[in-house]
Amino acid sequence: MKNFLLTIMLLTGGFVFNASAQQFTLSGRITDSKNVPISYVSVYIRNSTYGTTTNEDGIYKFNLSPGSYDVIYRYVGYKERIEHINITDRDVRNSIQLEDEIFQLKTVQINNQVNRDTAAEAIMRKVIGKREYYLKEIKSYSCAIYVKGVQRLTKAPKNLLKGGVAKVLDLDSLGRGILYQSESISSFDYERPNKVKEVTISSRMAGITPTFSYNKASDLQANFYNNIFTVDGLSSHGFVSPVAENAFSYYRYKLIGSTVENGRTIAKIELSARRQSEYLFDGYLYIVEGDWRIYSVDLRLTNKINRLNLVDTMQISQQYIPVADSTWMPASIQYDYNGDVFGFKFTGYYISIYNNYKFNVEHPKGFFNGEVLKIDTAANLKNAGYWFKNRPVPLTAQETRDYQKKDSVAALLKTRPYLDSLQKSKNRFLIIPYTVFGYTATSRDNKDSLYVYPFNQTLFYNTVEGMGLNLKVRYSNTSDDFKTFSISPAVRYGFANKLLSANIHSSYTYDPFDAGELFLNFGNDILDLNNVGTRSLYFNTLSTLLSNNNYVKYYRSEYADLGFKRELSNGILWTAYLSYANRTQLFNTSYNHIFTSKTRRYTSNNPLAPDTAPAEDRSVLFPQNQALTLSTSVRFTFDQHYITRPTGKVYLPSAYPVLTVNYRKAIPGIFGADANYDFGSVDVSQSKIRLGLMGYSSFKLTAGDFFTKKALYFMDYNHFLGNQGTTFDPTYVGSFHFLPFYQFSANGAFLEAHYQHNFSGSLLGKIGFMRNLKLEEIIGANYLTEKNNPNYSEFYVGVQRFIFRIDYGVSYTGNKKYIQGIRIFYGIR
Repeated sequence: MKNFLLTIMLLTGGFVFNASAQQFTLSGRITDSKNVPISYVSVYIRNSTYGTTTNEDGIYKFNLSPGSYDVIYRYVGYKERIEHINITDRDVRNSIQLEDEIFQLKTVQINNQVNRDTAAEAIMRKVIGKREYYLKEIKSYSCAIYVKGVQRLTKAPKNLLKGGVAKVLDLDSLGRGILYQSESISSFDYERPNKVKEVTISSRMAGITPTFSYNKASDLQANFYNNIFTVDGLSSHGFVSPVAENAFSYYRYKLIGSTVENGRTIAKIELSARRQSEYLFDGYLYIVEGDWRIYSVDLRLTNKINRLNLVDTMQISQQYIPVADSTWMPASIQYDYNGDVFGFKFTGYYISIYNNYKFNVEHPKGFFNGEVLKIDTAANLKNAGYWFKNRPVPLTAQETRDYQKKDSVAALLKTRPYLDSLQKSKNRFLIIPYTVFGYTATSRDNKDSLYVYPFNQTLFYNTVEGMGLNLKVRYSNTSDDFKTFSISPAVRYGFANKLLSANIHSSYTYDPFDAGELFLNFGNDILDLNNVGTRSLYFNTLSTLLSNNNYVKYYRSEYADLGFKRELSNGILWTAYLSYANRTQLFNTSYNHIFTSKTRRYTSNNPLAPDTAPAEDRSVLFPQNQALTLSTSVRFTFDQHYITRPTGKVYLPSAYPVLTVNYRKAIPGIFGADANYDFGSVDVSQSKIRLGLMGYSSFKLTAGDFFTKKALYFMDYNHFLGNQGTTFDPTYVGSFHFLPFYQFSANGAFLEAHYQHNFSGSLLGKIGFMRNLKLEEIIGANYLTEKNNPNYSEFYVGVQRFIFRIDYGVSYTGNKKYIQGIRIFYGIR
């Protein structure tokens, strides 16, 4: 631990300085030939890995010990300038003007004309030829990174400025202002091919968090030597790098000209797409001739061509500097963006500055343990004095005022009178929001909360209970060490069957860093026969009363559950439940409706009753029975990555499939338990598998069987997540769109498969397949029953805002084959 802390101190030496060392500030303002400030100029010490950039006003500053330095000033489009600076016993101010860079065209002539394309292609073939070498040049490195982000509102609808929006967002009369700004200082370690670890030592933010953000260093890792360039949150697909191995299939190159900087010849090359509607950049590449490496990039993506999320344009700028012999690394990278959402026009940027590179670092065994980011517990406690001393990019006057104002407001928000007033206002009961979203009351310190479930989940109707009330609340408490306790009591009463149910569900998170949680549930309730879910009380009420579709089938359970969950090690999560239940079949008792349908009628509460059975059918689905059930599962997330926050772990999607092994055992004889079976299943799933320009795919495969089933009841079957209504979430992988809720539930072997692909954010395709198997079918028998042995598959594809779906199902009853349904559905995504 001591060595680890020492490493962090050394890595952040470019930003956080030893207080005992005498240091002075080098600062200044950089302008062009017309005295206009130049933003984001790279300023760094020659033959070192220490530097900074100018802010939006062209001002820079950083601390130096006494000595002589060659300071390099560099920005795309201007001549590089080297200034010899002596630091003695006082601060030094060095303001300069940069001259416009003149790129002269080489005289490559064909038919007495300069051929820019031929010259550019010759250069780019050499760059692409060395792409893989530069991609693998560095085995490992460590550095210190400063990340800064600012988002501004530049225009807002006038009709909204008259209300409280302008005040809340702190906007001026024209609807302008800083919405958000943040900064952080981190140590960063990398090891080829893709191992990273970041420790955030200090962070600060103010304002409303934007829809997307890049607040950790790994978010701003931009390596154009990769074939595909991806920006998390910007798009579901990647973009072809201008130096990809197949880049000539996508880009045209034009040589603008060359110049000489510090003894190196730099070529400026313009990019353009060979075809429209490709996921490509436009802009400029700057190449070091001879080395054939990237000197800097100035590239752009647009929503019109590249189908971006949330923003209209994204400008990406990157500066490389020589840091050791012939090794070049990024000195800075910047993302500038703008957009327009419902008349709110905004601009913003994120910039990261890299310092103190160390190469070929020998990381100790176990250093890369899946923790990609750790946020220090004191990271957000640094005061303004700390940031003034250690931030490498000075704040502009506007940013300083914004921080001061928001800090003052934040201090006011912590005062007792304000907290009392806020609590009273926040806990005010409003009937319309309660009807849909429920009501939440919180304590002043936000450690205690009470949630009352919404009215549309309180009053319900179904054919089993008739009109009913389902009163439910949830109380939660969070302790100082972020352990949480939650308890949810509920009372349910059906006026037709006159059954009163009461139950309590509770959970306790005792270890937020290892997913340690305990569960205790007991009472009685009216439950769905399909335990993976069908329709909510609200939607079942609507479909029952309005369209005579009583989709959901219920039974009564008196139960007690005790559960446990915890990570055994990183990536291995164990869950176990022991439950006892007394299960009773229920029947329809109420047949009210608002509209009378000529084509539909209420069906039996027995989902396996024939279609001709009347609604008042009382056929036996299962006898009253008791079950003592042990359920356990182990989930294996291979190469699991996570973020450690002071409040606990945040798990990130894995680059590999997740394997889950499930086992369920009904133990007979104890407390009169009747159920007696063994069930096992295996799930393999993965979300958002990036496929370059083709977007991303997701899939889920599940297979299982009942190894023994001496006493098996319908609610113990393996049920599938289907849908018989018109509402559906196409983004969830693992559900069917048209599959009936109960008809295909399996009491034998089964296979279920789902595949979904998002085509570049505009096309959506999904395939679902499920098959229940019986041993007789596996060995070739052909006398399978309809309900125990159905086949079901479905397919749909969505194009931009419209979804096109086809569902197809086949079942066999003896030698009869019938089509369960082919449907075509169009809907807005």
